[in-house]
Amino acid sequence: MTFQQVYGYEPAVRYSAPGRVNLIGEHTDYNDGYVLPFAIDRRTVASIGQRDDRLIRVASAFEPDAVHELSLDELDPSRMQGWSAYVFGIAWALREQAGADLSDKTGLDVFIESDVPVGAGLSSSAAIECGVALAFTDLWELDLDRKTLARVGQYSENHAVGAPTGIMDQSASLLGEEDAVVFLDCRTLDTAVVDLALEANGLEVLVIDTRVEHAHATGGYKARRDSCERGAQVLGVEALRDVSVDDLPRAQELLDDETFRRVRHIVTEDQRVLDTVRTLREQGPRAIGDLLVASHASMRDDFEISVPELDLAVSTALEHGAVGARMTGGGFGGAAIALVDREARDAITTAVTSAFAAAGYREPTVFTVHAAQGARRD
Repeated sequence: MTFQQVYGYEPAVRYSAPGRVNLIGEHTDYNDGYVLPFAIDRRTVASIGQRDDRLIRVASAFEPDAVHELSLDELDPSRMQGWSAYVFGIAWALREQAGADLSDKTGLDVFIESDVPVGAGLSSSAAIECGVALAFTDLWELDLDRKTLARVGQYSENHAVGAPTGIMDQSASLLGEEDAVVFLDCRTLDTAVVDLALEANGLEVLVIDTRVEHAHATGGYKARRDSCERGAQVLGVEALRDVSVDDLPRAQELLDDETFRRVRHIVTEDQRVLDTVRTLREQGPRAIGDLLVASHASMRDDFEISVPELDLAVSTALEHGAVGARMTGGGFGGAAIALVDREARDAITTAVTSAFAAAGYREPTVFTVHAAQGARRD
């Protein structure tokens, strides 16, 4: 199905935005901490045509028989349901969060296509949000920069979709560059591009999609965020970003065991991000393996967001020669990543697939990704 088949005319523009892999720094974003994601070469494309009324219509290649409609005069989260909320929510958030005046804007027809895996922790949702946000901003001639659009995307996901996520995903999708990671301070939104240099070092990032789907808007994610906020309140800080590794003994005295372990993950993960940035700059990507492994152990044991399939993917990749491996994304399913030698990619893929079969798990989807350019007009 195409835009023309759904709407009967050719789109005016096409914009695309990538999914992302988080190299390291999990659940630190909503704690005002540090993250180190990169945009990937899997993209969502938004084809858009302009209307002469106030209606926004949304369709997609993955739900070709349904066209969702909402007027610009009726934008409200209570009227948004299902995946189309990721599109309608951007229009609403441009008005509510960024202060855009939409009173004189005309409607749009939107058609979404994507090869970003859904439910794998690669932020297919942010890819939709960022492509649409950039397109709407340009078509409606709004004077908003990409950092503002990252906030718009987060605001939409938090309040229109109902997922309490941080700003990392949108920042990576909007600001990513080829063969580089985006070092993001989630408090100030200051960013720095850090060379990943995988090609020069003969390395690749292997994504192991366990095909265990997760849902950020439910249960575990919110519970972890609540624990972090509770820990910050007890420790008397604005956010866990303000707690250092040296503060952990005091934190352990003040917090119950579960809350302390949640806090310990965030505090040590922030430090691992800083250490990874320094290591990439000083020694290159082959030296970051132990940091990736330590990150996974912290998510498994302290934050308790891994699942057996993710643990098996990580351990099997490491046993068969990966430089480092960890789960990536919000957890409770989704994907793991492994930093591997190019020549070892096929052997590690076979080993992981065989291990899943032996354990009676669903066959994983395994593929490589490369650090890619962020959202753009195609």
